[in-house]
Amino acid sequence: APPALSRGMIRLALALALIATQALAAPEAYRLDTARSVVAFTYDLAGNAGRGTMPVASADMALDLANPPQSRVTVTLDAGRARAGFFLATQAMKGPQGLDTARHPLITFRSTRITGTLSAARVEGLLTVRDTTRPVMLQAGLYRQRGTDPADLTRLTVLLTGQIDRHAFGVTGFSDLVGPTISLRIVARIER
Repeated sequence: APPALSRGMIRLALALALIATQALAAPEAYRLDTARSVVAFTYDLAGNAGRGTMPVASADMALDLANPPQSRVTVTLDAGRARAGFFLATQAMKGPQGLDTARHPLITFRSTRITGTLSAARVEGLLTVRDTTRPVMLQAGLYRQRGTDPADLTRLTVLLTGQIDRHAFGVTGFSDLVGPTISLRIVARIER
């Protein structure tokens, strides 16, 4: 082969290798398995631990397992279908002195920065509740789902934990009964 052709083929091969490497490093889309995922929260109700759940309305996740800071997550929760443990607590939480779900049926979270490792990440983002947006920070860990092959990264579990102050979002009703701190524990099953 002529020398120019050999150099051209080498350049082409190097370019293809670079493109392939960049493609492998790019974030990949994952979808949330809503049937197997749980958004749970706890709160103080007159000195007792109250527990509740809130369904996910939608999630947009692009994860870069080789470089977690390149990942991004946007989640929308259906506050109108939230449950706070028992009927009266649920009605109070969803009413005008609580989340006011008649006017604000959705809660959204959008990540702005992710640091750390897959098993010990810090997810910073913007949480919007009742049209009030505040920065929040969650701890995250990404794990293989039970029973999957160690090399299979198509089905994963994300554990997110953290706390928010409900008063920071204008949810100040029933302060004589309900404490300001809401603790979150989110178990999200995701699939590529």
